[in-house]
Amino acid sequence: MAIERLQPGARMSQAVKHGNTLYLAGQVAKDRFATIEEQTGQVLNKIDALLAEAGSNKSKVLTAQVLLSNIADFAAMNSVYDKWIDPANPPARACYEARLASPDLRVEIIVVAALD
Repeated sequence: MAIERLQPGARMSQAVKHGNTLYLAGQVAKDRFATIEEQTGQVLNKIDALLAEAGSNKSKVLTAQVLLSNIADFAAMNSVYDKWIDPANPPARACYEARLASPDLRVEIIVVAALD
């Protein structure tokens, strides 16, 4: 099976297609000083764009891992995430607190999606 890398860089690709599966790198907000709600929205918009570029969409997301720099942001993050997911096709999901790459980042989301 062929492997296709989307938006490859020196260290990583933003997404990798293999067979009928799409693997997205962890996505973070561009505005590192935004609220948790704003950062979550920015991340989900980036995920939507990568899914579209690869020929998929949020209804085909299989799993999501949500990393929060502070688990106290769980409810606020969910207030945005819950409006984003396809209610007929919610993915398997894990959410946990983790130290992110920059102290200004509040959320990072990693998804795996189907392509067919």
